[in-house]
Amino acid sequence: MQFLDRSDAGRTLARELERYRNRRDAIVLALPRGGVPVGYEVADSLNLPLDVFIVRKLGFPGHEEYAMGAIASGGIRVMNPDVSAMAVPQPSIEAVVEREERELERRERLYRGERPPVALAGRVVILVDDGLATGSTMRAAALAAKQQNPARIVIAVPVGAAETCEQLRREFDEVVCVLTPAAFRAVGLWYEDFAQTSDDEVHALLAAAWASQEARAS
Repeated sequence: MQFLDRSDAGRTLARELERYRNRRDAIVLALPRGGVPVGYEVADSLNLPLDVFIVRKLGFPGHEEYAMGAIASGGIRVMNPDVSAMAVPQPSIEAVVEREERELERRERLYRGERPPVALAGRVVILVDDGLATGSTMRAAALAAKQQNPARIVIAVPVGAAETCEQLRREFDEVVCVLTPAAFRAVGLWYEDFAQTSDDEVHALLAAAWASQEARAS
């Protein structure tokens, strides 16, 4: 099975999340960029609000592929407990944080304008991306969301590596992976169209979702 594109994947994923339809305490948080077209369809299908949750990995200086932590929307910072054992100088850590905060703020302005981050306390938070390979970005997002004391964290993706999905199930309340193929290899292989999602597309989808939410509320 392959999804036609991220929108098709989102509609399929929504069917696995029907129990959250019309839940007043639930919100869909999409990880940009590729998670936004998926999250848009999930939120639209289930009549739930959509927002974007921006996460930036904090890479070890000189070994950026390894995460020493992450920062996320709302001023959240989560650090890997192993950082102290790695003897990374505090000024080096702060330099990485400062750089990634600038990029996070740039994306916040680009995607959200002056719209403030949503409060997550007491809510069912459905975190959506277009797939899970290692799961490092999603894990960072879920840990960051957890800092805000939600009632429940649901990780939801159209496709993911089986081992990654199982590992996240041991860490968080619920994980929904529509496909967990044995020969996973890469997220993009499970889409006919996996073209990169542009900033303009993210902005347009968020604007459409927020306009729809405001119209329903009025």
